[in-house]
Amino acid sequence: MGAAELTDRLDGILRHEQVVTDPALKASYEVDWTGRWHHPAALVVRPRTTEEVSEVLRACCETQTPLVPQGGNTGLVGGAVPRSGCDVVLSLGLMKAAGPPDPKDMSVVAEAGATLASVQASAAIAGASFGVDLAARESATVGGMVATNAGGTHFLRYGSMRDQVIGLEAVTADGTVVGAVPGLAKDNTGYHLPSLLCGTEGTLAVVTRVHLRLVPTPPERAASLLGFPDTSEALGAVPALRHVPCLSALEFLDSRAMTIVSSHLRSSPPLPQHGGPCLLVEVSGPVGCADELVDSLSALDSAVATAVATDGPGLARLWRWRNSVPEALAAIGTPHKLDVSLPPGEIVRFETELELLLANLAPEVSAVIFGHAGDGNLHVNLLGLAPEDLRVDSAVLELAARRSGSISAEHGIGVAKRDFLHLTRSPSDVELMRSIKTALDPSGILNPGVLFGS
Repeated sequence: MGAAELTDRLDGILRHEQVVTDPALKASYEVDWTGRWHHPAALVVRPRTTEEVSEVLRACCETQTPLVPQGGNTGLVGGAVPRSGCDVVLSLGLMKAAGPPDPKDMSVVAEAGATLASVQASAAIAGASFGVDLAARESATVGGMVATNAGGTHFLRYGSMRDQVIGLEAVTADGTVVGAVPGLAKDNTGYHLPSLLCGTEGTLAVVTRVHLRLVPTPPERAASLLGFPDTSEALGAVPALRHVPCLSALEFLDSRAMTIVSSHLRSSPPLPQHGGPCLLVEVSGPVGCADELVDSLSALDSAVATAVATDGPGLARLWRWRNSVPEALAAIGTPHKLDVSLPPGEIVRFETELELLLANLAPEVSAVIFGHAGDGNLHVNLLGLAPEDLRVDSAVLELAARRSGSISAEHGIGVAKRDFLHLTRSPSDVELMRSIKTALDPSGILNPGVLFGS
């Protein structure tokens, strides 16, 4: 069946404005956030309910039409944009409700298209917080965060998206609705569907609603931006800082990241006269945790500059420097974004070897490194490479694998890293994942080309 026939069929399921065929209106759905991956889609469909998602999937299954699920389209590995002109983009953007919080069990039910910011706002009504936070909170959606098992800046305290999901509802490739919302905190009746679907990048099913765990909002919060003479000193301080009481975030920005953010914001860094790498340390907990942070920092000899914030505006000012890095990078070029994680004992050695690797292999490439140093997750951004030039990507990912790390800590595999999956997953692992994919999507219509390739 061609695109025109499928469009006619979908017009019988959805309202006319929910089926987008105009090239100008499709354009924003056809390119990823980085700008590296873009391809036209046959059409874009925008369901409003789980039942409509089911009908769309059933139509695509029966016509063998490839389908790409898409949330806020803030992914960084090309996993949520079309890859051939016959793909249908299934946008969950109209399914954006974040329900009122349940203060009795500290939870909230949100549709897949609800933004992280809307979930945070709902949690605040109950005097609670949501455990995952990202710089892209105004755009990133619940469904996409589940699909990629997003981690974010507070992984140290609360874990990844998988740890926040109590229950979910999803639609499989043939249109079958599975799961239950709301779910139960303890439910040991067979395979745990939320755990299975978290991190599968839309290759097994389309998540439509999620029951999310909330956490109490700590009464006190404080942060410090620490400046170091060089990157090795900064990353070398991470093990000691991990023992700071009530630690909730430990973020790293190299000197290049600080420079480009300063230029982007047209503002001087919070640390006067310091242009080197920084660590952003945040604590949250009972009253007094701010004093404990200051006491802990006083014993840290390697830091050469310090800024401390204990109120809302001060905290926002410090975090603005960390949260602005992706936007500042995008303003100066199209980076190759390599999201890797390392064991705690390997992070300094990895960074040192990375600098040598780049100097020998591609001295024209500029690397900007930032990320979640507290859990070993570094975002390596390579500027100066053509989109199709993967020689440096390959070398960096191989280096992470040699240091017993992962080629993807939180961004997923998408299409950017599918040819490198073998570096950190065994042939038996990959074969098992393929068998699960085949069992749930025998026709291979859900996000084809993502994770394993075609």
